[in-house]
Parts: sequence; structure tokens; C-alpha cells
Amino acid sequence: MCCNMLEEKKKIKLLGMEWPYFLALCLVIVSAVKFNFLPKSLAGQLPFLLVLGELLRFVGNRIPIVKDYLGGGSVVVLLGCSALVMYGIIPADTAQASKEFMNGHFINFALAALCCGSIFGMDRNLLIKSSLRYIPCILGGAAVALLGAGFAGELMGFGFTKAIMYIGLPIMGGGTSAGAVPMSKMFAEVLKVDQGEMLGVMTPAVALGNALAIVFAGLLDRLGKGIPSLTGNGNILRGKDADVSLLSEEKTVHEPVRDLSVFAAGIAVSGIYLGLGQLIQRFIPSIHAYAWMILLMVLSKIIGILPAEVEKSCALWYQFFMKNFANVLLAGLGVGLISLKPVIAALTPTYLFICLLVVVGAIIGSAVIGWLVGFYPIEAAITGGLCMANMGGSGDIATLMACKRMILMPFAAVSSRLGGALILILGSFLLPLLGSVTEVLGK
Repeated sequence: MCCNMLEEKKKIKLLGMEWPYFLALCLVIVSAVKFNFLPKSLAGQLPFLLVLGELLRFVGNRIPIVKDYLGGGSVVVLLGCSALVMYGIIPADTAQASKEFMNGHFINFALAALCCGSIFGMDRNLLIKSSLRYIPCILGGAAVALLGAGFAGELMGFGFTKAIMYIGLPIMGGGTSAGAVPMSKMFAEVLKVDQGEMLGVMTPAVALGNALAIVFAGLLDRLGKGIPSLTGNGNILRGKDADVSLLSEEKTVHEPVRDLSVFAAGIAVSGIYLGLGQLIQRFIPSIHAYAWMILLMVLSKIIGILPAEVEKSCALWYQFFMKNFANVLLAGLGVGLISLKPVIAALTPTYLFICLLVVVGAIIGSAVIGWLVGFYPIEAAITGGLCMANMGGSGDIATLMACKRMILMPFAAVSSRLGGALILILGSFLLPLLGSVTEVLGK
């Protein structure tokens, strides 16, 4: 038995290397930070954030309640890094260097990669067919969820608009990296406030929304067993045409990469679309560049402007980035931009109540609209509502596992990717409603 445990420990790999080598690398990085010889440039910050993010992700994915209900490694990386700064474990000058690294357009680079790969990596038929029936289901859930946030905010004295923008939209926005991060950046730029302050308010909402989505998924599964007419037991379509294959499986690229130039193509395409989004924003500044970028990508995918091999390059670049640099993004935000004090201050009964009504609203709205377009209410609520409210990716898996409906993953992917993009666009349109910074932040 001891031999088996030792073998299992030897198999543990972080950043592609066995744990003793990773531990040695950690010691070097810690020494560099402690004795202040870590380069403040890209050459120092990238490995520092890479190692720190990977270590906290590994820990977060092994904490029982956190990994199952609160987003696991992603949330631990984000908030854990912020805690290390708050308690002085990471020195202030290192935190400042990380902030400069993130503000030096690494965030733009990362978000362009995430949006480009997630959209161009989707199956075209998936995108087109989902627009016909599934998009109304998503929008119905989002509309009722946001109204629920506003109602709860007004009732509890938090504010109607503030509850929608700071709690409702982040929960429904598709997670942290592709949702709360770009949303906080949009808000910060328009409102002329610090992105870390915005992200500090939004991050608890994302984590709580994810936890509530998983819990409600299990409850909906039980409801379906009690009232069988509400569920297709994995089939989302009602009637004779009921077939989960309405949306074909996502074409994820699994074969090994032999030509490394595909990554260069993915980087180039993502950068071009970001540039086009920023160009259009100059002429129509009321809508953020990210929203224009996403719209252009979706239209390009539907029309089929890019060759298949270029789309594949974007998908491969996305997969490479998510596997290797997503933790850099989260760690950089945690170290350089997020202050943990507003996160702790946000966790009030009022905040929790608003989060609850957002998730309940997502369930009700998507179930009702889903029924009207020919879906089973429970399957519609799970995919169009809860898979919008969770953190995407791992959140989708946890949600579908909780209700024993993993066959619905293609629909969950649409919610997390396209649905999250729609929420970003909606947030860009709603930003003018916020008014002055002083009024919105309640200062």
C-alpha cells in the first residue's frame, strides 16, 4: 500500500514536471521574491505568476467544498494571491511589478485569445442552430435573473441598477476569466475607477453563483423525478423530434500539434479582431471594444470567413493558453489588481440574498422560455439558466454531474461561451445607465 502511495505521488505533475522538480522551482522563485532579485519585467513576472498560479490551483482543486461548489482552483488562485499580498507574504514592490505587467496589455492579449478560441473553436452548426431556439432560452433566463437582482437590490437597499451591474451581470457572465475579468475592465474604463476594485466586488458573486448553480442542479434533478412530465431525462427537446443531437458535439481538437506555427496564426487572428473592435469603438464609443470584437467573431464564424485551418489554429491557441496561461491571468489579477478587503466586505446577508434571486431568476426565466420554444423546462433551466450562472468549464461539468445530465454538455458550452459573450455585450449597452461613479459605488 505504501508503495502504491509513493507511485501515485510520483505521478503528480505540475507545469508538466514531477512535483519534486516543481517544488525546487518554487524554492527558487520564493528566494527571488524574498531577496528582491526577481526581475520586474516579463522575464521575471511570467514565471513568478505561472508557478504561483499553478501551486494555488493544485491546492484549490483538492479542497473538498471549494472544488465542488466554489469554483475550485480558479477562485483559490484569484483570492489566494490577493490574500498573500494583503498579509505581506508577497512584498509590495513585487505586487506593484505584477500590476504593471497586467496593465501592460497582458489582459487584452489574454482576453482576445480566450474569446477568439472559444468562438472559432465551436462547431458552426452548433452556433447557427443554437441561435434559433437556444438563444431565446438563454436570454429569457438572463432577463429574469437580472430583474431578480434588481428587485432584491431595491428591496434590501443595495440599489436596483447597482445590483444588476455588480452582481447580476457577473454571475450570468460565464465565469471569472472570460466573464468577470473583461466585465470589470469594461466598467473600470468607462467609470474611470480601478479594475481591482470592480473585480473585488464581482468575484464573490461569481463564486456564490457557481455554488448555488450546482446545488440547484441537484434539486432540479430531484424535482424531475417527482414530476416526470417536466423533464426529458437528458433530452432537451419535447415531442417526436426530441434528440439531444440538435447541437452536434463540439469539435475539440485532440490530435498532437506538429506544426507550431498554428499558435502564431491564433495569436495573429485574435489580435486582429481585438484591433478591429478597438477601431469600431472609436466611431461608436458607447459600446466597448470587447463587445465589437465578439460580435465580429460570431459573424465571421457564422458566415465562414476564415478557412477551417485558421479556425483550428484559433482553437488550438485557445487550448494552449487555457492550459498554460489561464493561471497567470488569475494570479496576476490577484497579486496586482484585487484587494481582498472589498471582497470580504461584500459578503453580507444582502449580497447573499441578491445572488440567490439571480440564480432562481435564471432558472425560472430559462424554464418558461424553454417550454415555449419546445424544450423540457428542467433541461432548459439547467443548461440555459444554471450553466449561465456557474463559472463555465469546470462549473458546467460540476452542474451537469450534480443533475446527472452530462449529455447536455454541448448546450452548456453554448451557455458558457456564446451566452457569456452576450452578457458582455449587454453589459456594454447598460453601462450608460450607471450614472456617476460616486452614485454607483455608494460613496
